[in-house]
Amino acid sequence: MAELETEPPRRGRPAAAAPADVLDLALGLYLRGQRIDLRAISGELGVGRTTIYRWFGSREELVGNVVARAAEDLLTSIAERVRGHGAERLLEIFDRFNRALADAPALRSLLAQEREAALRIITSSEGVVTPRMVERIAAIIAGEVDAGAYTPPLDVETLALAIVRLAEAFIFNDARAGIRGEVDQLRAIEAALLRAP
Repeated sequence: MAELETEPPRRGRPAAAAPADVLDLALGLYLRGQRIDLRAISGELGVGRTTIYRWFGSREELVGNVVARAAEDLLTSIAERVRGHGAERLLEIFDRFNRALADAPALRSLLAQEREAALRIITSSEGVVTPRMVERIAAIIAGEVDAGAYTPPLDVETLALAIVRLAEAFIFNDARAGIRGEVDQLRAIEAALLRAP
């Protein structure tokens, strides 16, 4: 019987982490309510901070990707569970999503740890979160339109942007106007906008 050939052990550093590994580790920190620390991520994955910056542009962009991914996962989960059709279904999806965001411990921790940066990350049109949420909300609305169950009062992209901006104002921003966290008022306004009964 011939001897089995074995490869000699490899020398040098193990294969480096990929951007998805950084994102997964950062998401885990975020969901546990911990600060997304690039030094800690770099050390744990054995990849330089310079490489992380090259992949994501900045810490804020990495955090934005994490927040967007968590929000997209939540929205998808809610949309899969909501039955019905048309404006009523859309309103129910968006209302459940808004209430979940208002109560999300990870999001509250992020806002408590770094309020100004977190608001910029969450609400900037130039960032990651708002454009991805508009795209996802538009896809949900378009699904109802394509099914022949809904006729939007304006174009789908504009309606999706309005839904996202309303949620940002009511959930995060406008403490000065006394509406932060007022999800019942938000539901009523979204019902009028969607023309839901």
